[in-house]
Amino acid sequence: MKGGTVSRSYLTDRIVVLASHFSPMASEKEAALAAAPSDAPTIFDKIINKEIPSTVVYEDDKVLAFRDTSPQAPVHIVIIPKIRDGLTGLSKAEERHVEILGRLLYTAKLVAKQEGLDDGFRIVINDGPKGCQSVYHIHVHLLGGRQMNWPPG
Repeated sequence: MKGGTVSRSYLTDRIVVLASHFSPMASEKEAALAAAPSDAPTIFDKIINKEIPSTVVYEDDKVLAFRDTSPQAPVHIVIIPKIRDGLTGLSKAEERHVEILGRLLYTAKLVAKQEGLDDGFRIVINDGPKGCQSVYHIHVHLLGGRQMNWPPG
């Protein structure tokens, strides 16, 4: 984007990213490779602002947890901070983010208990293109309800 003008390739990339969250046809890998950090509102900002519907399973003043629209396990919850504060990914974390990072993990524990995942669960934080991050608003995936395999990915 230059001087307020949006390029065709930028728009195409953003459409691929958005489509990946609504359609299983675009792979997460393709979406991650097309995604780029930006100050523009993310799909998660739109979910927080109730501009896009979601199935919320937990909410407090700091975080929001909702069911993933393309679940990779019987239970697949996405947990996000309500305010990005420059925390687009884990690699961008600064000391000032320690509290919200802890809150995200503690919320994962609360939601896992609420979802009946007493036998275990997996937490995933994708970071950057090679980490398959497709939305640049830090988020935690809570996966459970089946036996996980090792190694992942």
